[in-house]
Amino acid sequence: MNHPQQMYHYHVWASQTIMQRIQELPPAVLHQEVGSSFPTLAHALSHLYAVDQMWYLVLTGTGMPEALQLCMPRNGETFATIEEYVNRYDELSDQFLDWFRQQSDLEQTIPLDNPFAGLRQTSLAEIIFHLVNHGTYHRGNISTMLRQLGHASVMNDYFRFWYEGEGSNEVADSDAVV
Repeated sequence: MNHPQQMYHYHVWASQTIMQRIQELPPAVLHQEVGSSFPTLAHALSHLYAVDQMWYLVLTGTGMPEALQLCMPRNGETFATIEEYVNRYDELSDQFLDWFRQQSDLEQTIPLDNPFAGLRQTSLAEIIFHLVNHGTYHRGNISTMLRQLGHASVMNDYFRFWYEGEGSNEVADSDAVV
């Protein structure tokens, strides 16, 4: 597995981890108002989903302005249950994994016409790294929001993924340094 693909796997693992934590809480917590970056946890998850979906469209050939027009209205739409978020994220991550299987060169560049910053040649890998970084930032918002609502969050750092997620690379007992 190449580095951008491993980072995407981390992104999926970390998002699943935080959503599993939310599933452990009373259902009303998802839509409980909190004075933070987003009005509710549902709004934060909707934003993450909309942006991931937008980048998927860009990676599969849709221009960024069109992808933004299609996805950003979803930014404010919320789902009723955390299970709906889990299902939507699972479907989208399956689409990303299919896309990864079709790629032979993630250093390939595409013209990215960002309406906020202009046109630039951007590698597919850079887009993946941005998507992961964006997700990490907003999972941090969600962790803060959980604490503001009186609930503990869950560790979803990249190093934790090394040990628990698909990123684990366990050393066989015979290879261990004693």
